[in-house]
Amino acid sequence: MKRILATFLYVGYLRPASGTWGSLAALPFVWALHVLGSIAHPFGGPVLLGLATLAAFVAGLWATPAVVAESGREDPSEVVIDEVVGMWLAMLPVSFGAAMMNIEIGALYPGWIAAFFLFRAFDVWKPGPIGWADRRGDAMGVMLDDVLAGIVAGVLTVALAALSHLWLMA
Repeated sequence: MKRILATFLYVGYLRPASGTWGSLAALPFVWALHVLGSIAHPFGGPVLLGLATLAAFVAGLWATPAVVAESGREDPSEVVIDEVVGMWLAMLPVSFGAAMMNIEIGALYPGWIAAFFLFRAFDVWKPGPIGWADRRGDAMGVMLDDVLAGIVAGVLTVALAALSHLWLMA
């Protein structure tokens, strides 16, 4: 069970670039969580996505140490639950935007694209605190660097959306 969770249903074994595969695999779940949450309540989409993100983070903290111990590496490439959590965090502003505007989340496809590429860039680059978290060498570090990369990507996705709206209004 821990391996299934840590590898996000074995997506982590796809090569090359397992982190990118993990990030891509997270996206259909964003759509599903947003739509399922929205059925119950107009703002349920982002709420359900946020709760799922928290649950995946906790599950990642539980599952990652077993895979790390088995592999003998601090951050095995097959562990991609951290990328899923980071990608879901990066997509939360898109989900909130769709809920606030009462539109289909797929209509905000520029936000999907921005969140994905920004998250991948920060996950690979690891500037500042993201790199610090990555260097912790424990399960929290494995998860936390992607959490921070997801937060930065989400904030920048909102900033890009604001800039694009300002440009369209000009």
